[in-house]
Amino acid sequence: MDVEQVAQLDSKDMGFSVWKALAARVAFHLERPDVKGLVITHGTDTLEETAFFLQSVLKPTKPVVLTCAMRPATALVPDGPQNLSDAVAVARHTDAQGVVVVCAGQVHCADDVTKVHTYRLDAFDSGDAGPLGCVEEGAVRLFRPWPLALAAGYVDASIHARVQASLALPRVVMLTSHADMDGLMVEALLAQSDSGAAQPLRGIVVAGTGNGTLHKDLEAALLKAQAQGIRVVLTSRCIRGRVLTHLGQRLSEVSGLSPVKSRIALALALLAD
Repeated sequence: MDVEQVAQLDSKDMGFSVWKALAARVAFHLERPDVKGLVITHGTDTLEETAFFLQSVLKPTKPVVLTCAMRPATALVPDGPQNLSDAVAVARHTDAQGVVVVCAGQVHCADDVTKVHTYRLDAFDSGDAGPLGCVEEGAVRLFRPWPLALAAGYVDASIHARVQASLALPRVVMLTSHADMDGLMVEALLAQSDSGAAQPLRGIVVAGTGNGTLHKDLEAALLKAQAQGIRVVLTSRCIRGRVLTHLGQRLSEVSGLSPVKSRIALALALLAD
């Protein structure tokens, strides 16, 4: 077993430079024939974003298992050791592939997992999809198939190469619709981009209320941004469900992902343009 430290930071401060370095090291180790799988320890705050980024960029045919701890190692009953043991069990599973998250005995797909509680040990949930499986006494019990992976090879070389060649992701911001919302933030973003900002605005992900509904003032500003060539993607701030398109839908792009994952997906799509 090999151990490597790629970075040491509070996960709330996670950014593209660390993701880029992490993806490079994950790809390197996955291409080693003697490596069956990887386990990554990660803070809980942005765990779901890192997992989604790695799955989107690499689509690995071997398992990449992210795990965490909700309690510190100094706690009377820390949860980290059990989570780490469970993660190793998942990484050793015969048919395992793709990026998954293991916490509190549950296995979650990178596309579905979300942190839903501030302090509870079982802080992660997979929404309507439910967990991929669970770990019971060191054995993995699956409820549904492993995440999709490449048909051949260890990682998606084309997307990975674009990421490694980039200094930053295209600028995509995330906004939330709420009562008393207006379009001033969108107007400010457009003005800053027009002023020759070093990293111009390329996209906006907006978390709407309910089934993607938006305050009328915010919607008007977003339509203006869309008309100016800014990619605008609509999702929902609700924890469960997805936005269903309907007659009269004025924004052209809708995502079934969470707002934070929609931001990553849009940035990677813009990187490919």
